[in-house]
Amino acid sequence: MNALHRDLTRLVPRIEAEDRAKVDADPRRLRFHLMPPTGWMNDPNGLCWYRGNYHVFYQYGPFDPNGGVKFWGHWSSPDLLHWTQQPAAMCPDQTWDIHGVYSGSALVEDDALYLYYTGNVKYAGDYDYITTGRGHNLALGISRDGVQVDSKQLLMENKDYPDDLTCHVRDPKVWKQDGRYYMVLGARTKQDRGEILVYESADKLHWEHINTITTPEVFGYMWECPDLFCVDGQYIVAMSPQGVTREGNKYQNVYSCGYFPLYGDFRGEYTLGEYIEWDTGFDYYAPQTFEAPDGRRIAIGWMGMPDADYTNPTAEENGWQHGMSVPRELHWTGTCLTANPVRELDALHRNGRTLSFDGVAQCELAAGADIHIHNRGESLHVMLGDAAAIEFGHGLLTLTLAETSGSGRTQRVAEVEHLSELRILADTSSLELFVNGGGQVMTTRYYPSGAVSLRIGGQGEAELYDMDAMELAYTAE
Repeated sequence: MNALHRDLTRLVPRIEAEDRAKVDADPRRLRFHLMPPTGWMNDPNGLCWYRGNYHVFYQYGPFDPNGGVKFWGHWSSPDLLHWTQQPAAMCPDQTWDIHGVYSGSALVEDDALYLYYTGNVKYAGDYDYITTGRGHNLALGISRDGVQVDSKQLLMENKDYPDDLTCHVRDPKVWKQDGRYYMVLGARTKQDRGEILVYESADKLHWEHINTITTPEVFGYMWECPDLFCVDGQYIVAMSPQGVTREGNKYQNVYSCGYFPLYGDFRGEYTLGEYIEWDTGFDYYAPQTFEAPDGRRIAIGWMGMPDADYTNPTAEENGWQHGMSVPRELHWTGTCLTANPVRELDALHRNGRTLSFDGVAQCELAAGADIHIHNRGESLHVMLGDAAAIEFGHGLLTLTLAETSGSGRTQRVAEVEHLSELRILADTSSLELFVNGGGQVMTTRYYPSGAVSLRIGGQGEAELYDMDAMELAYTAE
């Protein structure tokens, strides 16, 4: 590696060590979600199982809690509960990634970890950085031990992509199937149409464009963070489309993220089913899936939203920002995906108790809680202190945050015909709502002050569990 790599890899752990006390002192640090050691976190990258560990790489800005130049940060775990912070896996140290090691994926093969990513370059000058001035380069890092990246190489540049595209081609997801290698890339055309490029390779290095996946009508101008996978016999095409206009209670965030069922062959003739959003809360974007060693399809998403018009107080006050959703196990029902917390999280349960209610009931909650509500009435009202209200009635589930706890977030609405089950994962500064067995999910960051009490109005019962914290072992300098 070059001198820039040497100096950056020395500097990052020093910054992390210097910020450790300030970050640890923040009571809003999450208990059972992954976070950056310091600075900024966004898209999950390179999710995989390798050499006896789960690996979660992620977009990491160690020098700036509001973003800055991107590295690949790295957490590893044998069980999704005990996590070790590994050294930053890749840093911007080459001409093709000098302004950021952007998002990508992992392929496990030949006793090696192949990390495909986008190398970001922004040239100085009077450019719009859409059709000119930007390089989005397909690159590959290879690791043998799952921690140290032994080599990096450039595979494709913008000039190698189809001619009708802008400079925005990024976020490779790579897998092996039928003895060949396949890759999907998110793209924006010069006509401002979002699409997914499908590539094929015989050797993991040389790639041929074989198909393009898109919709008959324009659906956003850019499809970020594509994924293509099969779960319970159904192929799914997932992406985070930018530029989709809000329609009633659909597409409420600045950018959406969701999926299409794909029928046919992604390599040839296909049709797409109805687009379904992954999550209708404030903070869920750029999810990526992978296959666990037992065959489960697991998704992890960034618990954040790019270009949102709200803020996170942890950035200014304590020098860190954002986190990951809990890992979610996916299943296909025949009409949609369900997403529920992986069963491993149940090991964090303690002090289980049942709360029955016919009218109003209330109790105190621990800093972390898992709440399973079985609703028996036509309506339901849940209050988490004075910080958040969750209300169901007339076919709508509404999440409302108080001005003091939302930090600019206000209200999100999900269309729910009936509500039989509502699971709430409440961490110190996040909420994840799993509706009717995970058929819909709402995720948000929020910032309550002090202890939170639970107040439920309606008819039914709730199973309540306090949640122990995951074990996070940070790297010492």
